[in-house]
Amino acid sequence: MSNRRLLPIMLAISFFGLWVVSYNCYSAEQQKQEQPVVKEAEQPIVVAKISDYIINKKELEQRVKNEIFPYGYDQSNEQAGIIDVSETLLEMIAEKAMIMEGRKLGYLQDEEISASIDRFKNGRLAGMVWMQYAKSREDELNITQEEIDNQIKANPKLKPTQANKLLQNQKANKLIEKYYGQLCEKFHWKKQSENFSKVVQVHDRLLNQSKNRKQWWILNDQVKDEVTPEEKDIVLATYDGGKITLKDWLYALVQFSPPNRPKDLNTEKGVEAFLDRISKAPVLVAEAKSLGLDKDKDYLKQLRDREDMNLLGKVMTEKVKDVNEPTEEQIVQYFEKNEEKFGTPKTLKIDQIWCENLEIANKVKSELDGGKDFDAVKSEYSLQKQSKPFNCYPGSEGIFFADLWKGEPNQIVGPTKGFYGEGIKWRIVKILEKKPAEIKEYSANMKDGVKGKMMSEQKEAILADYRKELLKNYSYEVYADKIRDIDPLKVQ
Repeated sequence: MSNRRLLPIMLAISFFGLWVVSYNCYSAEQQKQEQPVVKEAEQPIVVAKISDYIINKKELEQRVKNEIFPYGYDQSNEQAGIIDVSETLLEMIAEKAMIMEGRKLGYLQDEEISASIDRFKNGRLAGMVWMQYAKSREDELNITQEEIDNQIKANPKLKPTQANKLLQNQKANKLIEKYYGQLCEKFHWKKQSENFSKVVQVHDRLLNQSKNRKQWWILNDQVKDEVTPEEKDIVLATYDGGKITLKDWLYALVQFSPPNRPKDLNTEKGVEAFLDRISKAPVLVAEAKSLGLDKDKDYLKQLRDREDMNLLGKVMTEKVKDVNEPTEEQIVQYFEKNEEKFGTPKTLKIDQIWCENLEIANKVKSELDGGKDFDAVKSEYSLQKQSKPFNCYPGSEGIFFADLWKGEPNQIVGPTKGFYGEGIKWRIVKILEKKPAEIKEYSANMKDGVKGKMMSEQKEAILADYRKELLKNYSYEVYADKIRDIDPLKVQ
C-alpha cells in the first residue's frame, strides 16, 4: 500500500487522540520492502565510538553543516568562526557520555520524561498496528469512479480530487472505528465513570486555585508537583494488561495548546469526552504488543533515539539550572566590556550572481572585469535571476562575511562562496553600500537582551567544562583518518 493510499488512515488516526502518528509510520515489513539495498561499500563510515554508541561520518558532516550555517537573516554582530571538525566530533562524543550519565542517574524515571516517552511509544506502536490492519483491508478503501460521480452529484462544487479525498476519509474513519470497536471487545475496555467527578475537582483546583500563577491554563509543572500520587493513580479506564489514570489524562491535556483544550472539562461529560479522545492509542498499543510489533528493530532504535534526546536535554538542564540571574550592576558592567555585541552591526548592501560552479564564477568575473553590465551578466548566468539587492550582516553571512567586508562600494568581489539553499555555492558579489558598526549607549530597554546573552555564555561555559570532564571519565575512540577529508566549506 503506497504512502498516498495510507494518508487518509493517518489523518483519521490523528483525530482520535493526542498521539498524532507520523505519516511514515507504517509497518516495519513494508519499510524493509521499500528501502533500497545498501551495498557494502555504502555502509556508514564510523568515525568514533563510546560504549555501544557509534558516530558515523554522515552524522558528523550533518552536525558540521548545522554549526556552520547561520540561522536565517540574523541581524547581529556575531560572526561565525571556522569550524574545527575534530572539536565538533568531541562535542558529539561528550553528548553521548551525557546520555549515559542520564541513564545512570535514573532520569528516564523522571515523570515528565517518562510521560513524553510513553506518548512516543504509543504513537509509534499505534501507527504500526493501524498500518498493518489497513494493508490487510486495502480493498475496503478503494474508491470507484461511480462513487466519485455520486459524491459530485450530491455536492456539485466539489472537484474530482476533492470528492476522492472526502470519500477516502469517510471510508478510513469507518474502517478505524470498526477496528477500534473490535479491539475494545478483545481487550475488555471499561470506563471507570465513578471517578470522573474526581477529575473535575482536580482540574478545577489546578486551573483556578493554584498559587503563584499568572497563566489561565494548566502547566506541565503543575501536573508534576501539585497533583498527589494518590490522585495521579485514580483509574479512569481499564483494559487487559493496562489502565488509563488521571496522570495520563492530565499529561495528555497539557500537550494541547491552551486555545485547543476542551472548554467543558468542568463537567463529567467533558471529562469522558476527552478520555474518549485520547483512549484509542492504549488499546491499539495492546494489540501491537500482542502481535510482537514492540520487538521491531526499527521501532526499538527510534525509541532509544527518543530516550537519548530526552536524557540529553534533562542532563543539560540540570547542569545549568543553578545559574543565577545577574544583578543590574553586573549587567551594566558586562555591557560596558562588550559594547560591540549590542550595537548596530556592520551592514553591507549587496547584489549577487549565484554560479553553478567555480568555472562559471570565473567566467562571470572575467566578463564583468571586461566591462559588461552586472544586471545583464546576472540575467544570463545567475541561478537566481530575479533576486534583488539586500542588506546582509555578520550573523547572516557567517564565516563568509569577512571576505565581503574587504570590498568597497561599487567593487565586484569574488569568486567567493556563500550559503545557497541548504548548501554552499560560488557567487560574484557587487558591494553597493557599506556601513560600519555603531556602538549604542546602554538603556533600560536593553537589559533583557544583555542579561540573556550573559546567562547564555555562563551556561555554555558550564557545559563546555562538563564535556571536558566527561571525556576524561569515559573511554572512547576517534578514528582521525576517517575525518581528515571533511571540509566544512564543502559539506552539502
